[in-house]
Amino acid sequence: MRILLPILFVFVFLGSAFAEPPKQVSGIYPHLAMFNNEAECGTGAVVPWAGSLWALTYGPHSPHGSSDKFYEITPDLKQIIREESVGGTHANRMIHKESEQLVIGPYFVDKDRNVRVVSPKIMPGRLTGNARHLSDPAGKVYFTTMEEGLYEVDVKTLAVKNFIKDGNPIKKGYTEESGISTLNSKLPGYHGKGTFSGQGRVVYANNGDQGPRVLFDPTVDSGAIGEWGSSSDWQLVRRNQFTEVSGPGGISGNENPDKDPIWSIGWDFRSLILMVLDDGKWTAYRLPKTSHAYDGAHGWHTEWPRIREIGEGDNLLMTMHGAFWKFPKNFSSKNSGGIQQRSTYLKVIGDFCNWNGRIVCGCDDSAKSEFSNRRKVKGNLSGPGQSQSNLWFLEPAQLDQFGPRLGRGAVWMNDDVPAGQYSEPFWIGDGNFEHRTLYLKHDATAPVEIAVEIDEKGTGEWKNAGSIKTPNTTIFQPNYHGVWVRFKPAQDLKNATAMFQYRDADKRSTTPDKKFDGLAKLDDTKVSGGAMLARGGDFKTLRCIMNDENGLLGVYDLDGELKLKKADDPNGLKYTSEKGAIPENVITVDDASVLVVDDKGKRWRLPKGDVKRDKNGPLGDERICREVSTERDLFHAHGTFYELPAENSGGFEKIRPVASHPYRIKDFASFRGMMVINGIPTDVADGNPHIVKSDDGKCAVWCGVIDDLWSLGKVRGVGGPWKNAVVEAGVPSDPYLMTGYDKKSVALSHDAKETVEFRIELDVCGNGQWATWQKISVAPDKIEKLDIPVDAYWVRLVSDKNVTATATFVYE
Repeated sequence: MRILLPILFVFVFLGSAFAEPPKQVSGIYPHLAMFNNEAECGTGAVVPWAGSLWALTYGPHSPHGSSDKFYEITPDLKQIIREESVGGTHANRMIHKESEQLVIGPYFVDKDRNVRVVSPKIMPGRLTGNARHLSDPAGKVYFTTMEEGLYEVDVKTLAVKNFIKDGNPIKKGYTEESGISTLNSKLPGYHGKGTFSGQGRVVYANNGDQGPRVLFDPTVDSGAIGEWGSSSDWQLVRRNQFTEVSGPGGISGNENPDKDPIWSIGWDFRSLILMVLDDGKWTAYRLPKTSHAYDGAHGWHTEWPRIREIGEGDNLLMTMHGAFWKFPKNFSSKNSGGIQQRSTYLKVIGDFCNWNGRIVCGCDDSAKSEFSNRRKVKGNLSGPGQSQSNLWFLEPAQLDQFGPRLGRGAVWMNDDVPAGQYSEPFWIGDGNFEHRTLYLKHDATAPVEIAVEIDEKGTGEWKNAGSIKTPNTTIFQPNYHGVWVRFKPAQDLKNATAMFQYRDADKRSTTPDKKFDGLAKLDDTKVSGGAMLARGGDFKTLRCIMNDENGLLGVYDLDGELKLKKADDPNGLKYTSEKGAIPENVITVDDASVLVVDDKGKRWRLPKGDVKRDKNGPLGDERICREVSTERDLFHAHGTFYELPAENSGGFEKIRPVASHPYRIKDFASFRGMMVINGIPTDVADGNPHIVKSDDGKCAVWCGVIDDLWSLGKVRGVGGPWKNAVVEAGVPSDPYLMTGYDKKSVALSHDAKETVEFRIELDVCGNGQWATWQKISVAPDKIEKLDIPVDAYWVRLVSDKNVTATATFVYE
């Protein structure tokens, strides 16, 4: 035995050392996918603790437990489902330093990885936040719920005390050993998010509301920040949608709770809102939005944005409305400089952390309910058969390498503004954005003087930067430098708007990254592909119906080991063919551009890509639209992918382009946190690790993540609202997309025998608020070309004469 044991040890060690590492693509390890039996499977929290990574998932409304699990991920990426799992809709997490415990969901994990759980029978609710205790921080922890509930828990005994009742009905048969409070909160809003304590109070945020209007109108009053400490109920601070509440101490709480600031990030329909609490006083700032897919007034579309430590010294990482932000750890009202946007993304990220040198994002990838996100461009497509999500592992440098930086936001949006009242400060974006546009509008019939002030260094010291004497509408490129800008009108304004559009130059190549090698080009004829649908019934595979130019190849299943296997399943073929059907004729490609008519009957025009696509029009076997990240759609037309918000977050009005490409993509789907694409030549060569071939060699799929799309190629296109179109004087054209494109120009011509004046109108706000930017006179037999340096969501044209006209926009 003395001889055998060392030999056995060496054998085991070498076997472990040379074991094949788990498969991954684009930072996704398919075997780490998390599933439940609920309508949604989001990742509520991810935290490194005691050498492992801990994560939990949530269903959409489960205050008394669910099929969701509590996961431990070991350093060698083994997934352990903890037997203590009780499920629920939980996203709270905190490291309690004194007791050396991780608090995550209802679980307490000690330094030896032992887990205790507070039963939902004792502490019912959708746990959304934790905070350090105001009077006994070493012995107790606060918990808040999504329905305004407030508890404290003893970190040693797990005894529970309830201060404010959770707003959900108590489930029949549950007992509350510590007693449930009779106080029902009067705080407005719904759908709680972050919680933090300091300066003698607990701060709590919610980001939604209930009622019929929130289901279709993102401009309705919604959400709130509340405080608790000296009164029994939450006290309203601000009536807007807020998510994260944090401070310099982050997940462990502030080191100096009496003095350290507290931050909260949120939004309204105008822009993002950043609040900071200093010396007991709240100060507000405004930042631009990147994506509008988070904007629903019900709050469902915004899953726990965070401000978190990721090991970058004095800078934290903030996620909000589709952008990664650099957030300074010393941010305060007297030191408000240093915020920078890093890049833009498409994933829905619930939490993130630095673990073993990589950034790990817990995502919300595929919800089988799709939360009423139905539209005719999707046809009768069903959601995935089982909700699922995964962790996304990134190298820190990747945080700066996804989509081009982009931001849009207002300080006023059709607001009545009294004379002499300052707007809230809006971030200037120096060092981030090379192109800036400002749109000012009001109802006054004479020009109004609006004073401009700049906070150059973020110290709260405002300097005069001149004034704008503006008629009722103006669109221009401001030359402001500093950290923050604010406005003050000299007289009362009615229906005033001050809207910014920011963007960087798009420096991406027009050549796709090599990771896409193997996808079918437009001239390829021997191509495999077809409808795909994630299966239910705990199969945990992606069903693929594969066809080629000769017809059906068969039914195939992609599994968690990235193997594509042929299946003999006639019933499955029928089911997937019906539930995953690719609809035909849901968009139109005419001579001018791509035309989309949305579910409300509104017309929208988008650029066209390669002219070869015109030959076939919108091919009947190519997917146009589906969810790839929960509660927002990926739209695909004429060689460009777009992010498309759900209708109650703006819909087509707030669409934005992501990437343009030269490929023939038949279908795309979400599976185990990956984005899976088919439309691959049947004789595709080996060599690309993203290409997974079937076991019979007849077909293949491409596997990556949705944010790989940024490296498909710079967005570009040609088109417009008119091409040899009969135009009626004074009647505006269809709106044509402008947002997100880099170098823009327009060429105008007509067939009249006299000069025609064309009015170029822009919708800078993305809400149908049109304003004249330029008027161009075009002589007979002439083509007038104009570069467009400003930015807007949409552009349209109006002619002063009945004429046959062409307006061609070139986006490069």
